[in-house]
Amino acid sequence: MPLLLLVDGSSYLYRAFHALPDLRNKAGEPTGAIYGVLNMLRRLESDYKADYKAVVFDAKGKTFRDDWFPEYKAHRPPMPDDLVQQIEPLHAAIKAAGWPLLMIDGVEADDVIGTLATQATAAGIETLISTGDKDLTQLVSSHVRWYNTMSNELLDEAGVEAKFGVPPGQIVDYLALVGDTVDGVPGVAKCGPKTALKWLAQYGSLDEIVAHADEIGGVVGQNLRDHLGFLPLGRKLVTVACDLSNLPAPTSLTTTPRDTATLRALYTRYQFRTWLGEIDGPDAAAAVPARTVSAEPTSAAPVGKIAVDYDTVFTWEQFDAWLAKIEAADLTALDTETTSLDAFAARIVGISLSVKVGEACYIPLAHTAPGVADQLPLAEVLARLKPWLENAERKKVLQNAKYDQHVFANHGIRLAGIAHDTMLQSYVIESDKGHDLGQLCSRHLGLETIAYEELCGKGAKQIGFDQVDIERAATYSAEDADVTLRVHQALHPRFADEPGLSRIYHEIEMPVRQVIWQIERNGILVDGNVLTRQSHEMGRKIMALEAQAYELAGQPFNLASPKQLADILFEKLGLPVKKKTPSGGPSTDEEVLSELALDYPLPKLLLEHRSLSKLKGTYTDKLPRMVNPTTGRVHTSFAQAAVVTGRLASSDPNLQNIPVRSEEGRKIRTAFIAPEGSSIVSADYSQIELRIMAHLSGDERLLDAFAHGEDVHRATAGEIFGVTPLEVGPDQRRIAKSINFGLIYGMSAFGLARQLSLERSAAQTYIDRYFARYPGVARYMEEAREAARQHGYVETAFGRRLWFPEIRSSNGNRRQGAERAAINAPMQGTAADLIKLAMIAVQSWLEKSAMKSQLVLQVHDELLLEVPDGELIEVRTHLPRLMGQVAELKVPLVLEVGVGPNWEAAH
Repeated sequence: MPLLLLVDGSSYLYRAFHALPDLRNKAGEPTGAIYGVLNMLRRLESDYKADYKAVVFDAKGKTFRDDWFPEYKAHRPPMPDDLVQQIEPLHAAIKAAGWPLLMIDGVEADDVIGTLATQATAAGIETLISTGDKDLTQLVSSHVRWYNTMSNELLDEAGVEAKFGVPPGQIVDYLALVGDTVDGVPGVAKCGPKTALKWLAQYGSLDEIVAHADEIGGVVGQNLRDHLGFLPLGRKLVTVACDLSNLPAPTSLTTTPRDTATLRALYTRYQFRTWLGEIDGPDAAAAVPARTVSAEPTSAAPVGKIAVDYDTVFTWEQFDAWLAKIEAADLTALDTETTSLDAFAARIVGISLSVKVGEACYIPLAHTAPGVADQLPLAEVLARLKPWLENAERKKVLQNAKYDQHVFANHGIRLAGIAHDTMLQSYVIESDKGHDLGQLCSRHLGLETIAYEELCGKGAKQIGFDQVDIERAATYSAEDADVTLRVHQALHPRFADEPGLSRIYHEIEMPVRQVIWQIERNGILVDGNVLTRQSHEMGRKIMALEAQAYELAGQPFNLASPKQLADILFEKLGLPVKKKTPSGGPSTDEEVLSELALDYPLPKLLLEHRSLSKLKGTYTDKLPRMVNPTTGRVHTSFAQAAVVTGRLASSDPNLQNIPVRSEEGRKIRTAFIAPEGSSIVSADYSQIELRIMAHLSGDERLLDAFAHGEDVHRATAGEIFGVTPLEVGPDQRRIAKSINFGLIYGMSAFGLARQLSLERSAAQTYIDRYFARYPGVARYMEEAREAARQHGYVETAFGRRLWFPEIRSSNGNRRQGAERAAINAPMQGTAADLIKLAMIAVQSWLEKSAMKSQLVLQVHDELLLEVPDGELIEVRTHLPRLMGQVAELKVPLVLEVGVGPNWEAAH
């Protein structure tokens, strides 16, 4: 069959520009992108004898997707000037070389390629799409293949499924779920590739996932339900159009004669001597001066997906050469390959280093694959690297440095000199984006790096990194060190023009990173016997609740089954349907049950059953199994770059979400104990978000209430109800408290009415009175909304930017949700900044004072310390001063400090 070769010129343009060194001719003009793309086209012509072919580029200006979604590609950085300069001569060279070149106004290159491939298939023509863009794998079929020239990767239908876990027909569904960070298409929050693949395997398609969204549990299930309104548009945005009109027919895309005169002029101007020699002979080529950097390197072959010079260290001579390089370097990129993602269990398999872009090494140390080459001894290499690793003067840059710091600590090495962390640089600059290394390379360098799964596989068949072939491991790991240095060089200069962001990165995120590592390392003692007793007690209560539920329902049923529950509640008992699932059935989610529980006994009992079952499964059953056998403690992991507002997120186990409003939740905290001869000390900022509201809004009455140490809820009630604070009754204070905290989260009159069981008109009256008495708060809320609409972000009191890409969404619910979040985010974000500053101050004081006390946990606005009895008075005395003076706000920062043998007693 005839062959059509379609080249995604826009994809290769960026990749060539970022992959090659900074190549220039004698006039100083950049040449790397021109050389890279032309070299790729020459290779394609050599490898594939196509009957028809074209290079397709994106045209300037808006496309139809911008009309659908204004945020589409809105946050992409502008094209670098050095790349802009190369586009026109590149287009001229492509056409002069005989390639048809297509740029269609109003549509993207992907859509042109999709339409031509579809037309070619209909005409009985095979198609090969040459691109680095994974989105185009959706076009692969029995007559269309996908080929990445830079990685020499050719995929048919089976290849796409093997690489991505889904066949081409499900790529669109997959992309709609995970999102596309490069194009600014949001996916379901916390739905990564693994979750998306699991859902698609279980339900078969995105439509079926939507239909069964109510069955999917956990936070990510709720995120899916929150995202349902956007999913149709998301799928539309990532779907390549295949039905464009007014395109040339595939059979018209034939090679034209080469324009030798134009090629000669371009090759001479840009000093492509080898290619000029092909036209005019070697003598003419020799007369052309060499470029600043050779564009045709002999020592550096394309490895992975970028042109580089990587070294695999097998000998002490090589090792000594690299040790000399890192000892002399101003900054070294460092990365480890390990046996596990569990930071406390991981052991080193290999180490990679880079001191110059494009150059890196991998030191294999513990690969165990059959027939593996001899490696340098792990213990001796670490011993010789230890002085450099522990030297604070030898500056290092890592991606997610905290993990590598734990790994080295597992080997008895205290890693020092961590000057930069590319994950945290990205987090400070664009908190709403993903921050793993592959995403950063794609977003900021235009590079597609080697994925871990390409080496180790997925799921049950995944192998450990120690079993990976050394040659492939070396390419992957050296690339990680190399691109970490590249990302740092791309991101860190941005702080020079952004003093607020610079402060957040240099004075908060980087210093607190070390404190977080220390807290994780310290861990906290847990009494497993206490938890076991609580688990047995909860089990008995759960069984009793099930028996009561069967009695109320008149029959046994599965309390965890939404379908059976809906049948009992709405069919058999005839309770009113409050809300429906996306598939049209009655919802039984927590919000519905809470509303029904006000009037009916069974929903109330079901909520209690759910609460106890969650506590038992998440904490009392699980925590004893998570005690580290070496330390005897539980070591939670804090994600520093996961929450838009700057808060830390605890996981494995999550110790931030233990409910404190229920008796059972408070009991769980009694299991977190101090060792004998010590106490748990809790230091908690009092009403911190309300105080920050007063600071940010500058409202005089609110500031005055905090300045005089008043009960702010009682003071608010007095203002709303027109009485003195002494005359305020319990119900009035309760209403005022709900308003104070509700407004922080953008609560409406409808929400307040539901919470307090009031008429909506009464709730609106209370809110109107509140704003009349606190006009500064009303002004602040409107200013926060307007700032978010105007800039796409709001800021904390310290300059942290909190991005809200959906603030301009055409979807009303999504836009209003972003507006509510924009009101709360500066308060939550400022509180997050404050507690981080407090962590830095407390840890610094403990170290300078040579105290044995140690930080063991951070939970939002609270710090937990483990304090020996001999240091208790000093710690209790200094904590309020330390934490109260980390920043100057318009209101005093008040600390509540408690002491006890366990967390609950101290809190």
